[in-house]
Amino acid sequence: LESTTYPGTTDEDLRGVIEQVSGLKAGTDFHLAFSPEREDPGNPSSVVATIPKVVGGYTPACLQRAVALYSLAIKTLVPVSSCRVAEATKLLENTFRSVNIALVNELKVVYAAMGIDVWEVIHAAKTKPFGFMPFYPGPGLGGHCIPIDPFYLTWKAREYGQHTRFIELAGEINTAMPDHVIHRVADALNERSKAIKGSRILVVGLAYKPNVDDERESPSYVLMERLQQRGATVAYHDPYVPVIRPTREHAHWAGVRSEPWNRETVQSYDLALIATNHANVNYQELADWSPLIVDTRNAMTAVKTKPGQVLKA
Repeated sequence: LESTTYPGTTDEDLRGVIEQVSGLKAGTDFHLAFSPEREDPGNPSSVVATIPKVVGGYTPACLQRAVALYSLAIKTLVPVSSCRVAEATKLLENTFRSVNIALVNELKVVYAAMGIDVWEVIHAAKTKPFGFMPFYPGPGLGGHCIPIDPFYLTWKAREYGQHTRFIELAGEINTAMPDHVIHRVADALNERSKAIKGSRILVVGLAYKPNVDDERESPSYVLMERLQQRGATVAYHDPYVPVIRPTREHAHWAGVRSEPWNRETVQSYDLALIATNHANVNYQELADWSPLIVDTRNAMTAVKTKPGQVLKA
């Protein structure tokens, strides 16, 4: 099993199903192991064969067989003592990201109130060669991992009478980020004597992260829906998502197409909201064409813009 899940899934749930259906016994008749997937979508230098792979077996023999299998394709293997340790390892990795993203998202709001740009702060802090790892704020969490996986552990912990307050607080902070962005959109429009209601807003970037076509759990959906609920006319541009596929959570957006990227189209919108900073979007053109920009990704920092044209969120 490679799918991210709570500790106990492999040696309890999966083993129980396989043994019941097949009549075979794990560790005797078949080998059972958990080895969490490790991928970095959108990173061209990330090669699966060179990413160390954690492996946990139901028995020592199961571990030995799993290691032998993965060694055919993966250069470095990291054997651990059990399936549960391997499951917990993946949850730690994803929870680490969730919590640290929540921290910088909270600091973004706090520092903005103080007139401090959190992006400049992070840029300065990451010059420290030890004891610091940069994480970056955004309009909320997306993808099928970071927003969801930590709560597998939250659910499982309750069986043991444990509470994961830190994980839940991080989830609350990250979930609240779209509302912060909407407030900033309202501020930007208000400076031009406009309201969200009746405004035309172009969301730039539907995918949950740069340079991928995966829009699952993307905060862009939440932003578009909140803006639409407030009376805005909303569209999106994303070169990686030419048309929105059917989704369970946002079914009514299915079939909507990405707006073309040209001066006439971009100029027709009152505001452009940068939700995902794809590398193949020309942000200088956006600055030249759009009258007003709200930037959640610091995409406009190196672009020549007009005074008051860009508001960070």
